[in-house]
Amino acid sequence: MNATVTLDKGMAFHGTADSGFTIKMDSHPSVGGDDDGFRPMELLLVGLGGCTAMDVVSILRKKRQEVSGFEVQLHADRAKDHPHVFTTITINYVIHGAGVDPQAVERAIELSATKYCSAHAMLSQSAEITSNYEIIEEG
Repeated sequence: MNATVTLDKGMAFHGTADSGFTIKMDSHPSVGGDDDGFRPMELLLVGLGGCTAMDVVSILRKKRQEVSGFEVQLHADRAKDHPHVFTTITINYVIHGAGVDPQAVERAIELSATKYCSAHAMLSQSAEITSNYEIIEEG
């Protein structure tokens, strides 16, 4: 895997990876940025959300669960001192569907956390990660 981060202007950068997609990053005005893009630590949190979301949805589909909507909400606390690493992360899964089995959801989340999600495996080395879920029944 390769990536390139290129200075645009001020503290704004564009990141590009092997996939060819580009993402804009910037910093807070207090450190010279224009607050006009993702901050790098936000990208780590979004990456974790995307990684586990793809796992859980894929597993639920294989278990033939009727998922009509899905969202991962994440909250992270950071250390007060530099380098301000994540210390705790809470992942809340919101699953919409008809007759979604809670045991299937729990197993899918467990498999993502313990086997499949590389972002979870990496971030859990420095942060305590907890998760919960909510199933919203749709007729």
